[in-house]
Amino acid sequence: MAELLKGGPAAKAITEDLIFRCKALKENGTDPCLAILRIGERGDDIAYEKSALKRCERIGVKARLFTLPAAASKKEVLDAIRKINNDDTIHGCLMFRPLSDRQMEAEACALLDPAKDVDAMTMASLAGVFACRDIGYPPCTAQAVIELLDHYQIPLEGRRVTVIGRSMVIGKPVSMMLQKRNATVTMCHTRTVDLPSACRNAEILVVAAGHAGVVDANYVSKDQVIVDVGINVDPEGNLCGDVRFEEVEPLVKAITPVPGGVGSVTTAVLCKHVIEAAEKTLK
Repeated sequence: MAELLKGGPAAKAITEDLIFRCKALKENGTDPCLAILRIGERGDDIAYEKSALKRCERIGVKARLFTLPAAASKKEVLDAIRKINNDDTIHGCLMFRPLSDRQMEAEACALLDPAKDVDAMTMASLAGVFACRDIGYPPCTAQAVIELLDHYQIPLEGRRVTVIGRSMVIGKPVSMMLQKRNATVTMCHTRTVDLPSACRNAEILVVAAGHAGVVDANYVSKDQVIVDVGINVDPEGNLCGDVRFEEVEPLVKAITPVPGGVGSVTTAVLCKHVIEAAEKTLK
């Protein structure tokens, strides 16, 4: 059977370190604070919000909610961003996306102060990821992939890694972050010709296709490490990933479960970025 790369132990290790760092910040007069901006009442946004609030409470990070109705005007959304930018007690901002109005979303992301951009909303943060510079922060889920692999001491340098997915939230940034760690990365997507062959040749396979069950036994090979970033709901209403776990798990070396894998590390990474942002204000 494959080793299960559960997110809980990795998230716990990050959390324990952040509790210590948060305490040190407070002793220096800085109270780390995350602003959460939610427009509307989407179930997945609310679920993640609850998870983030629990993680913040555990670590000692203050969280402030900015909630607007789904029909909020552009002015209301941009005013909320300005309020967050101008509040020196707020160190990081998470805005739930996508918004129904993509133009409004683009303007909101452009307006946010990059110093408070803890989930790569701004072009400055994304430029930092792609240029390997310390500007802003990478997307939390993309960094959670790296944190999980590091926790289980899976080496990246020189490894052949295939990433399925090309979104700016996971696929593209995680590809760049893996290359920064000297992995040899092949970036694929659901329209890649002979995708199973590209996947079988990898030593590490990161699946962020956004489609349930895309990867089956034909995509994998012995001694592979599989990181499933997908979060989907099957016809029975159960959470599932982009990998057909029951088919793939007996064939590979290690695999992340869904739920209980990368997703459980993401909120810890979010709080880590807030703590880092707060620490930078002391320098």
